[in-house]
Amino acid sequence: MLIGAHVSNSGGLAKAIERGVERGADAIQIFNQSPRMWRPTQYTDENFAEFREAMDASRIKAVLIHAVYLLNCASDDREIRDKSLRSLIQSLRVGDGIGAAGVVLHPGSAKQGDVAKAIKRAGKMIERALNESDRCELHLEDTAGAGGTLGRSFNELGGLFEAAGGDRRLGMCLDSCHLYASGYDVATPDGMRQTLKECDGAVGLKRLRSLHLNDSLVKLGSNRDRHAILGTGELGERGCAVFLSEPRFERLPCVLETGKDGGPGADDVALAFKLRKRGKANRSRRKKR
Repeated sequence: MLIGAHVSNSGGLAKAIERGVERGADAIQIFNQSPRMWRPTQYTDENFAEFREAMDASRIKAVLIHAVYLLNCASDDREIRDKSLRSLIQSLRVGDGIGAAGVVLHPGSAKQGDVAKAIKRAGKMIERALNESDRCELHLEDTAGAGGTLGRSFNELGGLFEAAGGDRRLGMCLDSCHLYASGYDVATPDGMRQTLKECDGAVGLKRLRSLHLNDSLVKLGSNRDRHAILGTGELGERGCAVFLSEPRFERLPCVLETGKDGGPGADDVALAFKLRKRGKANRSRRKKR
């Protein structure tokens, strides 16, 4: 597992690599522009080359881009959908330029109207964005389910994949907090097994390409997206250790998004490595019984 952190790229794309190394990360996640503004940051080929050179010289093995929060590919407002499409294409093209493992996207929200129609609208935008970019994968993130957000269940995620045409570049990002908040008990070994069984049946585990590691401030099935610092929430250290040690998550980038000082720091990343080791030891002991 490539454990890492969401980091700032303030001062230039390559600065993100430096900040990831400072945190002891094997993977990083960045925003390719301000997460709460439509205006894209313009990068040059030299910026991309500098980033790739810095990454090649570092311990960082994978980088994810998180699409901006304003995007709603499922909106019934054509202007919002068009803005979302342009922004998503830009993110994927930046991903092409820096060699990102994928762009992580919140699929959208069906605040008004029919969920099936919203999934169809989102799928159409996602398919168009993939057609307007070259190589970078797009990872649809599961959601906690508040406010009509799409992706609160594996059946909804499966519907989005189908609506988007099932492109091979289309993957899935699972967030531990979102899973727990939407009713999937990933804090226990049995719950994790059942969760991944449902995921495989509705979407297919071959689509699983990245992970977000966040503890949850809210209880199981609360449908609220409230991240907690690693080990301090409802999952706790034991639940986070279960998530981190899941064998089917091997080799995937697993990014922390919340930390003691707002964003995850070196101590948070170190704790994730420690909990993974603890979780693997617990699994080994259970097998011997």
